[in-house]
Amino acid sequence: MEVWSLILLCLSLYLPLAFLLHRKQRSGPPHLRLPPGPPAFPLVGNLLWLRRSVSDIEPILRSLRARYGPLLTLHIGSRRTIFVVDRALAHKLLVQSGAAFADRPLAQPINRLLGSREVDINGTPYGPRWRVLRRNLTAEILHPSRVRLYGQGRDKVLSILLGELRRRAGTEEPVVVVECFQYAMFCLLVFMCFGEILDEKAIREIEKAQRDFLLYVVKLNVFIFLPWIAQWVFRNRRKRFLELRQKQEDVLIPLIRARRGLRDEGRKNRGDNSFQYCYVDSLLDLEVPDNKSGRTKKLTDEEIISLCSEFLNAGTDTTSTALQWIMANLVKHQPVQAKLFDEISDVVGDAREVSEEDLGKLPYLKAVVLEGLRRHPPGHFVLPHAATEDATVDGYVIPSTATTLNFMVTEINWDAKVWEDPMEFRPERFLPGGEGADVDITGSRDMMMMPFGAGRRICPGIGLAMLHLEFFVANLVWAFEWKPVDGGEVDLTETLAFTVVMKNPLRACVVPRRS
Repeated sequence: MEVWSLILLCLSLYLPLAFLLHRKQRSGPPHLRLPPGPPAFPLVGNLLWLRRSVSDIEPILRSLRARYGPLLTLHIGSRRTIFVVDRALAHKLLVQSGAAFADRPLAQPINRLLGSREVDINGTPYGPRWRVLRRNLTAEILHPSRVRLYGQGRDKVLSILLGELRRRAGTEEPVVVVECFQYAMFCLLVFMCFGEILDEKAIREIEKAQRDFLLYVVKLNVFIFLPWIAQWVFRNRRKRFLELRQKQEDVLIPLIRARRGLRDEGRKNRGDNSFQYCYVDSLLDLEVPDNKSGRTKKLTDEEIISLCSEFLNAGTDTTSTALQWIMANLVKHQPVQAKLFDEISDVVGDAREVSEEDLGKLPYLKAVVLEGLRRHPPGHFVLPHAATEDATVDGYVIPSTATTLNFMVTEINWDAKVWEDPMEFRPERFLPGGEGADVDITGSRDMMMMPFGAGRRICPGIGLAMLHLEFFVANLVWAFEWKPVDGGEVDLTETLAFTVVMKNPLRACVVPRRS
């Protein structure tokens, strides 16, 4: 009762002042106004959250766009977010003025309360440290020449995935594939990250530590509203969060130390299941700018853990989610699957598997993958951006402080001015003569779709993701015929987890095409 009395007292003192400040802001000169939006109080946020959930953000934004335009402001608790829901405006901000909007918002109070720091690439502010970390990832791990080094790992994971699907296909029950896809993608990222082909027990242990940590983060949303009070009301959640972080460190540190030991020995004792190079190797000797001393320093084990965790998370859920959406549409649209199988058959002949060298000869395969990413992007919003300095856009100010800037991916991917029947799954639109034949998925030339973001903060793993999706989709269709469950339709209803996933995971009859 004492806590809630304190909350009510704070509200009664703050709300009148907040209302006056809000009115003063709205009555100011046009060039100093924020983009328009519904009435809000800086501490509580928009009053619409009293009757709507934050999970309804997409339909809310679509309805508000009709009233306020393609650039609008929402307040969610103490957070102020400016949303861009127009492709031309998104291209203007992310590409044409990329450096001006490449920063990240300041750490939320929840991050400061939990003791977490901005050490990964996604969370690091735009500047020298971010450039070093991103350059290391793109040049040392994601460069095509490096990616080719992990062909052995991809073949191993493909064998695991096809074997598990064959085992499940031998039962009378339909196959629920989401766990198979997630485990396969996670295996591959673990191999690339730690440089070892680990056994299932070790991979499951890493997977559990990662997933337990991520799942619990969702429970920390209560810190968004009145964070300094919530830290006392929900102090047990903070304690549990730190315990899960410690578990994550206990699992990952031995793998990091093993690679450090291998490096110190001159890589003389590298086994048959050990890769020549991995992400951890690139981080051990990396020097990054130190904001405190003004010099450079090597990364601590804690910082390496955060970067490894980011690498595993970023490449697992997004790719496995996209893979499930693509396969769901191939089950739902049997003629598309048949056309894809015929193309593969013409290229690979009697080969047992589709090789990476075959992928460039399969234009319809690429069209299927692109259509899956356009119609079902794993993230309906990009990661939050921020302005590096106060900026003016279309007569409105976007402040550099205390403001988050975000972009609505689906409004761009599904723009009816660009795509004919945008809600239909139609890979032919990416073939010669289709409206997407010359699409640039990086958004650099024209913002027709942006499943990987755009500009300075575009996903650095775009090439790796396309390779993995094409490689696994091709082999899944080549190895199995995917049929809908008798009497059932494929349900494409969406729901939000870490990514936007199928509310009812794909269930299919998987029939081996050959012994």
